[in-house]
Amino acid sequence: MSVVDLRSDTLTKPTAAMREAMAQADVGDDVFGEDPTINALQERCASLLGKEAGLFVPSGTMANLLAFLSQARHGDTVILNEDAHPYKYESGNLGALGGLVTRTLAADKGILTSEMIAPYIASPDDHHFSPVSLVSVENTTNSGGGNIYSLENLSAIKSMAEKHDVRVHMDGARLFNAVVESGNNAADFGEHADTISFCFSKGLGAPVGSMLVGSSTTIDSAHRFRKMVGGGMRQAGILAAAANYALDHHVERMADDHRRASDFRGGLANVDGILFPMENPTNIVYMDVADAQRFANRAGEDGVLLIPMGPTRVRAVFHLDIDDEGTSRAIEICRGALK
Repeated sequence: MSVVDLRSDTLTKPTAAMREAMAQADVGDDVFGEDPTINALQERCASLLGKEAGLFVPSGTMANLLAFLSQARHGDTVILNEDAHPYKYESGNLGALGGLVTRTLAADKGILTSEMIAPYIASPDDHHFSPVSLVSVENTTNSGGGNIYSLENLSAIKSMAEKHDVRVHMDGARLFNAVVESGNNAADFGEHADTISFCFSKGLGAPVGSMLVGSSTTIDSAHRFRKMVGGGMRQAGILAAAANYALDHHVERMADDHRRASDFRGGLANVDGILFPMENPTNIVYMDVADAQRFANRAGEDGVLLIPMGPTRVRAVFHLDIDDEGTSRAIEICRGALK
């Protein structure tokens, strides 16, 4: 039997039609700004998010790093949730490469509020303190079970930040999951952040690539930092073509991933030995079991791959390559692994 791989939505394979689009892509040297497919994608994404400019980069980690580097100075403080991806899963690059101080805050389901953030914004006139120059929010929240920031919350955070001359970055790795589930469009979310990053290589199903959008000035600075960290990709229009195909064909279908995640949870809801610690409105399901590694190992032996996220917590992520049959098999095998 084929494996049902629920470890991450980064595991999607490009479809045959996406591969064909890649093969037909018009390309040039992007370091010279001459790749027409990349240029078109950057303009498209900037417009989609209501921003002036975009920058295509190899990964979400790089997109986030460039957002921080282009908006915060060495020695400045940035505020994030304690489980935010740029803080927890990007190998300490904010300190090592950005020279930044990180102030992390605990938040239910990873969602910060303006009330949480405001007490930690020190006066820039008191040189005893590192000034806060950036707040980063994650939408949807990875460790928060794919939960979504409301527009009202984002608006309050942005308004508070502006009063203190602080910028806002949105790590929107799974932004289009939020778009599909909430019914808001991408620009609705983009309105409340100075920069937004999002991944093509997760639920959108492209093999490589992320986008950073913002003002022309910020993106110009990010472009310089992209060169500094080795992010120029030359004739990468073949990758941008996959991203364009994903935007054309793989956004609305994310609703199927959300439905299957809900079906999976429903199929295990009344089984002894498993608890669900938070809501899962999009494609990520967290489960608490007695022994996460043992549970994942047992499920893996029967063909369902899960990833332990702690001693008792396991994550399942639904994506383009998981169909209804795979979801049913995952439920059956996870039930057996719990016995």
